[in-house]
Amino acid sequence: MEGTIADAVARALECDVVDTTALEGGQIGTVHRVDLADGSSVVAKTGETPLEVEACMLETLATESELPVPAVCDGDDDLLVIEYVPGTTDHSPAVARDAADHLARLHGNGADAFGFERDTLTGPVRQPNPWTDSWIEFYREQRLAHVAGLALESGSLSPSLAKRLGTLATDLEELLSEPAAPALIHGDVWTTNVLSRNGEVTAFLDPATYYAHPEVELAYVDWTGTFGEPFFTRYRERRGIEAGFFERRRHVYRLYPLLVHVHLFGGRYPGRLEATLERLGY
Repeated sequence: MEGTIADAVARALECDVVDTTALEGGQIGTVHRVDLADGSSVVAKTGETPLEVEACMLETLATESELPVPAVCDGDDDLLVIEYVPGTTDHSPAVARDAADHLARLHGNGADAFGFERDTLTGPVRQPNPWTDSWIEFYREQRLAHVAGLALESGSLSPSLAKRLGTLATDLEELLSEPAAPALIHGDVWTTNVLSRNGEVTAFLDPATYYAHPEVELAYVDWTGTFGEPFFTRYRERRGIEAGFFERRRHVYRLYPLLVHVHLFGGRYPGRLEATLERLGY
């Protein structure tokens, strides 16, 4: 048993802990299943990033939408305890269609502007979320420019690639469109953040939530290869996907996660960023 995790959960929940088991998926910390004396189980996360942010995002999704997310049992900057939800990350076409149903409903939850009540996180990277009337302005300044600046400062993004990205950013009004209204998004839907069982999604994990153009969520699902055509066919039936998304806009939106990966990991990602810029004509 991991004594420190067990002790922390016991104090937080004021209960007795029977056992702990390390789980996969702790990019920015550790994740454990914790079995309690009453027969129930929870998941305990620790890490260097403020976990209270994740607790806030999960609670927002739980209260503002019907998206299935784990309930927050206790959360502060150093420890997050959430409901244990059974499921696997092996997703069938039926799961893809169910995920599309859930996300289509989620994207029906709106706000008066783009952003969020506070800054959030994508992994360990801060996402600035000042309320902004224009989606294109928000995406240019709070997503592309913000992370490009971080990557340029750390040396993971070359000045030449940063310049090409800046040229594209000035043309975003021609490359993107404004949605009818801001939509609440999960923000980090990829294979290991979706649990499923018997053809249905049991939980969406590890959000990076804010109000956005829903296409940025679809582009991320596409970029990560989380779900294939069954997902997009069902989503199109539920909410529609405007013409030009697959041909061009999805590639503009994948620049953001590519920049995050350039900043965090370097390696092959600068080459993928450059290839995407070339595909877009920059």
